[in-house]
Formats: sequence, C-alpha cells, structure tokens
Amino acid sequence: MRREGRITSGQKRALVELWPRYGLEPGYCIDPAGIFNRAAPLTLEIGFGNGESLATMAAQAPETDFIGIEVHRPGVGHLLQELDRQALNNVRVFNEDAIKVLRDCLPDGSLDRLLLFFPDPWHKKRHHKRRIVRLEFIGLLALKLKPGGILHMATDWENYAEHMLEVMEQSADFRNCAGEGLYSEKPGYRPVTKFERRGRKLGHGVWDLLLERK
Repeated sequence: MRREGRITSGQKRALVELWPRYGLEPGYCIDPAGIFNRAAPLTLEIGFGNGESLATMAAQAPETDFIGIEVHRPGVGHLLQELDRQALNNVRVFNEDAIKVLRDCLPDGSLDRLLLFFPDPWHKKRHHKRRIVRLEFIGLLALKLKPGGILHMATDWENYAEHMLEVMEQSADFRNCAGEGLYSEKPGYRPVTKFERRGRKLGHGVWDLLLERK
C-alpha cells in the first residue's frame, strides 16, 4: 500500500509539479520504447527508498532507461526533486505496490535488469512470511526479465541473505552468476548509500546476489 510518512513541502510540490513528467500510473501495460521515446536497455528497481541510488545509476548510465517502484511518497518526492535537479530524462516512477505493477503494467520479457536492494528483512522469525523474496515472487520476476537478464539483490541482514540464496536455489528460472551457494562481489554500478556506509561502520556485512535469467 502507498505510505505517506513525514513529507516536506518540497516533496509535496514535486509530487504535484513533476509527477506529470516522470510519473507512471497503474491500470495499463506500458510500452517502454514509447515512454522513453527510444529503444534502450531497461532496468527496474523495486523499492528505491529515497531514490538516491536510482538517480546515481541513471546519471552514470544515460544509455540505459530506468523504472523505479516505491510506495513511500516522501521517497518518491525526493527522487522527483533529484531527477529535476540533474535534468535526468531516463527515469520513470511508479508510486504503487510492486506486485501490482509487475503483474499488470510491465510486458513479459521487457527487462534487461531487475534490482532489489535492501528490502525490509522482517527479521523477527514470526514475520518471515512477510518477506518479499518468495518463490512465487521470483517466478513473477522471471516472467518480466529477458533471457540472459540479471536479477540483482542485496541485503545487509545475513539471515535474509541466506534466505534469498535458499529461495533462488529452488528456482528453475535462474542461474547464480557466482556459482551455486555463493554470493557475488558488489558490481561497480551499485552505489553505496549513506545507510550502507553507516552500517559498515557498525560492522554490518552486505551480501549481493546476481542471478541470470535462463
């Protein structure tokens, strides 16, 4: 569900004034080439938070188009402000539930890369059933990725990293790029966020999983 949270006046203004330029509405299946007015590699990020990483990746890869999904409206507003500040035109945004967007709005086989960075770990055991990384969800992701496309997940919770690896080993749709049972080195395109830097100072590890769509 959409989440409001504490939102600044600038973020509110961005959601009104910049949404027509960058926003995508649910309810129909999009045509990426029509949206961006070109045929280019397409990356989807699920749960981009405040959009810091997404804006950085888009600025560093102008030859690639990006779609972001986030339910937290202040984060969406913050990203819109950043896209406007940097005059980036290779990003579009859904403020909607990821399952709904994946199911109803994205054509099958349309994505070259799919990013899931630091999803809510629901670290208490009784809440594990709420974790987004489940076999059913992974099957939906596989439908949207092109053959040879990359699913990249990252987490700073070791238990969740183990859970991700266990789920992916049950999927017949993906091959672990690092080898069975292994994690990948952080690719250069994934920015290190303030949150991640703070966690590393506290001794937290970070685990990246890169998986190729068979």
